[in-house]
Amino acid sequence: MIAMEQQLARTGSINVADCCTMQVNDGPSSHPIFVAPANGNAQRSSGYVPGRIVPVRSPPPTKAPPPPPLKPKPQATPPAQPSSVFNLTEDDSRRERAQNQQRKNTYICAGVFFGLFFLTLILVLSLTSKDVLDENCPHHNPLLRTWKPGHDPNKAVVVHSGQHYCLTSSTTLYSITIKAGGSVVFDDDNKGSKNITLRTRHILVEDGGALHIGAPKCRYRSLATITLVGRSDETSVTEVPGMGRKFLGVYGGGTLELHGSERLSWTLLTRTVPSSGLATSGHAFHKNFSRGINLRVVDQDTSEVLHVDRFDTHEFRNESKRLSELLKNLSSGRIVALAIGDSAVKSLLEETKRTIQDVLGSTHVTDLKYRQAWALVSVIGGGNGSCTEDVREHENHDTGGKALARRDFITTDGVRFTVTAYSEWRNGYPTSGFLVDATDKVVLNLQDDVSSWKPGDRIVIASTDYSMHQAEEFTLLPCPYCNRKQVRIQGKPQFTHIGEILDGVDMRAEVALLSRNILIHGEMEKSCYGKNWCQYFSHDTFGGHIKILGNFSSVHLSHVELKHMGQQREKGRYPVNFHRCGDVDQRGGYNNPTYVDSLSIHHSFSRCVAIHATNGLLVRDTIGYDTLGHCFFLEDGIEQRNVFFHNLGLLTRPGTILPTDRNDSMCAEITERVHKGYIPSPATECKAVSTFWIAHPNNHLISNSAAGSQDAGIWYIFHNSSTGDSHGLVPDTKAELTPLGAFFNNRVHSNFKAGLFIDRKVKSTNATAADPREYLCLDNSARFRPHENADPSKPRVAAVIDTLISFKNNDLGAWIRGGDIIIRNSGFADNGVGLSFASDGSYPKDEGSSQEVSQSLFVGESRNRGTNGGQNKYWGVGGVDGKMRTLPRNKTFPIRGFQINDGPVRIFNCTFQAFSTTTERLTTAVGFSLKNIWQLTPRNNLSSLSFQPGVTLRAFFGRPGEWFEQNDLDGDKNSIFHDLDGSISNYTDTYVARADNFLIRHPQCVDVPRWNGVVCSGKYSQVYIQTQGASNLSLTIRRDEYPDKPMVLRGIRSQTSPSQQYQPVLMTSKSYTVHWNGPAPRETVLSLINFDKGDWTLLGLCYPDETNFQITSDIYNKQNNGFESIEDYGPVQSMSDLENQQNKRKYFFDKSVGLLWLYAQARNRRDGYSYCSTAGCERVKIIAHIHASKKTQTCNCTASAYPKYSKTASTIVPMPKPNTEACKTCGASQLVFSSEPWNSYLQTQIKSLSVKEEQSNDTQAYITVNAERFDLNQPGFLLVTVDACSGRVTRSSLFTKMDFRMEQYLKTGIMKRSIVLLATRGRPADITGVAQYLVSLGSVKVPDLQKKEAIAVFGFLSHGSPSPQPWTAVLACQGAEVLGLREKFIPLSLDEYSCPTQKDPLKRSDVELLRKSLSQQ
Repeated sequence: MIAMEQQLARTGSINVADCCTMQVNDGPSSHPIFVAPANGNAQRSSGYVPGRIVPVRSPPPTKAPPPPPLKPKPQATPPAQPSSVFNLTEDDSRRERAQNQQRKNTYICAGVFFGLFFLTLILVLSLTSKDVLDENCPHHNPLLRTWKPGHDPNKAVVVHSGQHYCLTSSTTLYSITIKAGGSVVFDDDNKGSKNITLRTRHILVEDGGALHIGAPKCRYRSLATITLVGRSDETSVTEVPGMGRKFLGVYGGGTLELHGSERLSWTLLTRTVPSSGLATSGHAFHKNFSRGINLRVVDQDTSEVLHVDRFDTHEFRNESKRLSELLKNLSSGRIVALAIGDSAVKSLLEETKRTIQDVLGSTHVTDLKYRQAWALVSVIGGGNGSCTEDVREHENHDTGGKALARRDFITTDGVRFTVTAYSEWRNGYPTSGFLVDATDKVVLNLQDDVSSWKPGDRIVIASTDYSMHQAEEFTLLPCPYCNRKQVRIQGKPQFTHIGEILDGVDMRAEVALLSRNILIHGEMEKSCYGKNWCQYFSHDTFGGHIKILGNFSSVHLSHVELKHMGQQREKGRYPVNFHRCGDVDQRGGYNNPTYVDSLSIHHSFSRCVAIHATNGLLVRDTIGYDTLGHCFFLEDGIEQRNVFFHNLGLLTRPGTILPTDRNDSMCAEITERVHKGYIPSPATECKAVSTFWIAHPNNHLISNSAAGSQDAGIWYIFHNSSTGDSHGLVPDTKAELTPLGAFFNNRVHSNFKAGLFIDRKVKSTNATAADPREYLCLDNSARFRPHENADPSKPRVAAVIDTLISFKNNDLGAWIRGGDIIIRNSGFADNGVGLSFASDGSYPKDEGSSQEVSQSLFVGESRNRGTNGGQNKYWGVGGVDGKMRTLPRNKTFPIRGFQINDGPVRIFNCTFQAFSTTTERLTTAVGFSLKNIWQLTPRNNLSSLSFQPGVTLRAFFGRPGEWFEQNDLDGDKNSIFHDLDGSISNYTDTYVARADNFLIRHPQCVDVPRWNGVVCSGKYSQVYIQTQGASNLSLTIRRDEYPDKPMVLRGIRSQTSPSQQYQPVLMTSKSYTVHWNGPAPRETVLSLINFDKGDWTLLGLCYPDETNFQITSDIYNKQNNGFESIEDYGPVQSMSDLENQQNKRKYFFDKSVGLLWLYAQARNRRDGYSYCSTAGCERVKIIAHIHASKKTQTCNCTASAYPKYSKTASTIVPMPKPNTEACKTCGASQLVFSSEPWNSYLQTQIKSLSVKEEQSNDTQAYITVNAERFDLNQPGFLLVTVDACSGRVTRSSLFTKMDFRMEQYLKTGIMKRSIVLLATRGRPADITGVAQYLVSLGSVKVPDLQKKEAIAVFGFLSHGSPSPQPWTAVLACQGAEVLGLREKFIPLSLDEYSCPTQKDPLKRSDVELLRKSLSQQ
């Protein structure tokens, strides 16, 4: 039996009591529990699984040997003895002694057995059925000693080798150091009742030490709190090397395993929550001396206040009659609230009292007295049971409190609200008031099962507007009527939070759980103090921090809450900081790769998760909310292969640590690390704080959300060498050449500068007199050009941005510089500028690279109108519907969907909608950078674009005025794009340019005044004109066919620069003259850009008449930075000679005019999107030897050149005929751009039509399902049913009235699991008869359709009992109201629909990509 007990103990299959109560002496040779061998470098066994216990036990006790066998011996004849005496021989004595010993041993064995048996029985009986020894649970290890160190803030505890402590009670200590062979485990039980708080200055886990709270397979159930204490100004507290103060730290070889209860980290709203919680915005009224009976009539279906009135029944009998008549005429079911102000009974007629009694069920109205306070809330026709009223006696101008009446109601959409009326005399003043609100009633409908969220938990709802400050926190309340995807919040929202897909773009607000049952937080002072940057922060910023150093044994953190963490005054003191850990996945020898999972990091003071010189870390489902500085942060520019999966960051505020963290004031005022006397420029060196700061492209971002940052949501920044603590370790990171990791299904919204930003690098040198800027400030010289293996000699690898959702970003939805870069399957809405590409210079570093966007949607101004307030600065009229809305940047800011900055870019198969100008603001689908000095290539190709009816301005080329200024910079004037198929201009294979650009015109061009544009056929290229030896020089270029329409160019460089570059777009096969506003430059280089082989232009450059020339042609090879094929130009004597020798390198100098004529002609083939030929960039170099007397002469030859060289305008390529048929294949193929691209949605639209609308010449009534339209051409009802599982339209039915046929159809004719869409036209007979059937389609109650002019219903008929869905709605209008076009994007195949099981299960593309990313590590 003893052996059996030992075997059972080894196998762990017996029931035991809570092992934390077992006092076990672990010998000095024992290894620490839960950790690898003390040497942090030791290789882990293949079966090592962090979080799984391998119990360490003392050797079993030695089993007692059996007694030796008894040997028989010869016996002598015994002497005669008296019969009464009992004698033993010696052998008998020995035998007896042996038998006694055997019996003794038997008794001992039996005692041990029964002792162990009863002990085991007691342990078994003391446990519940679930409290069994689990080797996955750290607190079940039998070697743990119960630890109750008590409260001594001056006691520093050191856990030595062989000491394995189970902390069972709250404690306060100075510090805890866990050394090699030691471990600390927090106690737990199945009930989650072992709530423990540990207060300490720091916890340090050294090499071979371990700290455990729960495990991956044994989640911690109780509440564990670690409070890190300390102030930044405590000089007597010594810092721990490498860690500092107020921390939880892990040295190399240490183990940290923290695993709270599994709870959904964050999800999305599925129903919009309006500000105040009510779509009608609620109602509040409070007034003194409002004499008489004050009244409010409330719509029971919507909570809208329909009627506001006051009846002075104290003074006027007619007022009493008027009140009586109003109550009698109200529809049954209407909510009525009454409240007396001052007095109301003097002229209150008995008839009116009886009406109030009969209609509202009042019992107090007949006995009301002078100046009594009385309040009532009731329902018309509801009787006494529906009436709530209260009366307060008036005495000495006081009623001793309020007469308060309150009742709860629910709308047809299931929104609960309260109607309150009150009346009171107080301190001699009568007051009365009403309140219609949803305080403590608001229920959130959510995308996922949130049954793990509990009352008392804290959540945050993200902003869905321009201001990130509209994020709101709430506490959850009990909700017995909520389903598994609903929660009820305390209070009510101040701002609207969108919970649906609007105009095809998923704008649903993120909802995150902040609470966890493991909490690590910093103990904070009430206000800022000392050297904690109090000039910028009013609060204490010296929080706690977690720091993990390299070569740790095992670190896994999951479902932990981190609050008040991070230290703003110190680098490297972050809520979670993996500090120079190297490879932490299988490449680093970790069979169970390191991860951070479902952390809640909030109200913290320096970042969220910092990854410093660490590779292969998985960060998933983690929340970073209300933090300072870059949130998810890659530090030194060498971090690679890290995976960010389904994380959420919101309310990312500026911080002080790095220049890129800082705002304007911080940037200009923090100057300790700039060169003496230098004042930083915030716009170019700082102002880059981002929720995701990605310092190397070889990292993976999948299904993340950046939901509000002061600057950018996701910023890819480039380091040309390792920086920070890794400075010099990697001299060349090749980051700009490295292919982009996975970028899929990320959301960016409510960011001030940009949603997604791919551009810039950081300065990697210290400040000097030559470059006084601070180390690690922004630098503008990075150009992302990914190639295979980061080798520019190998093929390009396109950076793919797939399924980006970008909305409500103040400035830019996305700004992306470099190439090749591809954006696809993405949605942009309500951004200042939706998307802007930028190339990498006038001569791209990566010749032939380009940028592309396809299969995407651009929305100018969506139906998300936002909420005024919450630091939204601008509120004005929208362009599409003319309603008030929040605005980006400024009321007059010109909104653009796709912005062309330079090029080359390609945009095709994209859809534009809701771009409509107002009297104050220009809104255009395709536009250009404002005040642009840069070149624009005619190789910007646009095709297969779809413009919805709400687009009133497809393209715009600027105009003088606000934002555009004079609209006269070089890039402004040369704005151009190629309309390949006429989907923009209606003319195939044409170029669209600014109307006043006569360098590209011909007689057949078509003007489009509304665009300030012109559409021309032809062939176009660029000539870069680079000059040396002249400053403050402007160039004037004239086309010989339009000499009176010149273009004046300032150049792209500073006017004081001795060199300059001009970049005009020219029509090929035409002649031009070039003039200067000062002396001609000594050296001029003409570069042929975007010339195909054989393309030419004839150029005449103005010089003084006695000038001599040295002219050569060459080919610039960018790869070796050399010049090849150098040839001289020779002179000819006349223009005709030059024209006859066009293909030769000749020039003609017309001294009489001062024009040097030559042909700029391409002799080599150009491929793809290369600016230059396959041989290199073809150039013509002109060195002018100007006579000394003419060197200051202004060289403008216009007066002498024309009319001599004037030509009649002609058309080389005739204009095509305008397109006559609509493009059926244009636009994005998908209608919905959601954050769940693996799910299917149905685009549905209902346009009902009232009689008044028909009388105003509106003839359109219809229902559409995924663009399939069903018209309602006569008065009546139109019902369209759709299979909610497949999205297939199953039936379209027309009924002229609510008759028996329609009644039977509503009862039995609709298939189960159907989406039901209903529209009306005119006012069909018996429209009210439909109401009772709407409950089965999702209405929470029977709606009141009396006097309704039109209705629209989005319904769902479930497989079983009625199942209202978040998207179901009954919409109605009456009087002068109109419903207009209503649109919903309805999800298909939800679990709630009980659809049949699919043969092929749904594949989550993001999860598949996650697996792929992890497998490549």
